Amino acid sequence: MLHKTRGIVLKVTDYGETSVVVQIFTEKFGLQSYIINGVKKPKAKITRNMLQPLHLLDLIVYYKNTGAVQRIRELKNAPLLLHIPYEVTKSSIALFLNEVLYKAIKQQTADEQLFEYVFKGIELLDTITEGLPNFHLLFLIGLTRYLGFYPDGSNAAGADYFDMRNGIFERYKPESGQYLSPPHTQNFYRLLSYGFENLADIKLSNDERRYLLNGLLAYYALHMEGFGNIQSHEILEEVLS
Repeated sequence: MLHKTRGIVLKVTDYGETSVVVQIFTEKFGLQSYIINGVKKPKAKITRNMLQPLHLLDLIVYYKNTGAVQRIRELKNAPLLLHIPYEVTKSSIALFLNEVLYKAIKQQTADEQLFEYVFKGIELLDTITEGLPNFHLLFLIGLTRYLGFYPDGSNAAGADYFDMRNGIFERYKPESGQYLSPPHTQNFYRLLSYGFENLADIKLSNDERRYLLNGLLAYYALHMEGFGNIQSHEILEEVLS
């Protein structure tokens, strides 16, 4: 049966001489794998360039509830990204977020709220002109709300530590040894209170931004089985410094 759905490209793997298998986070079916034949041929209707990391898609797909590789009838980039593919900073942020999302999104069922958050986030990244160096921090924090481990800020007033294992703010150093310390805790809490509309108001040094990013990645690793290490953040840090 044919279905219309939106999608977000997460990973492309070569398959044979002219084909690929592409993993797409879809609005209707969650994460799905699709085989696309002939993408490397000169007159291909679907080209490899249409399947770049985090490209946004309108799809007409075949779907069978078997967990097997699916097929695509029609695909187009919509909306078309105008800046991410061509601007170094935005493309570096996109590659980093793509790696995080690929590790974080595993479900093969619909999660429309998560999908909408990611889709709108990519659209925003493509268009914003201010506060860009802080975008990935706010995106990662916001993403935890949909992944189930958003930090509990109810006791943050006067707290000196953020206990990463339990996701709470504490006045005293957590025994686990997995925490953010002062003054980073206060900066982290301020990030929780900001929205994307306040990106330009966030004042962080490169060193502080690097510390908070490493802390967030450690927080993800604690709460997501198999999350592992993220490689692209080192390139991102170099671009943003």
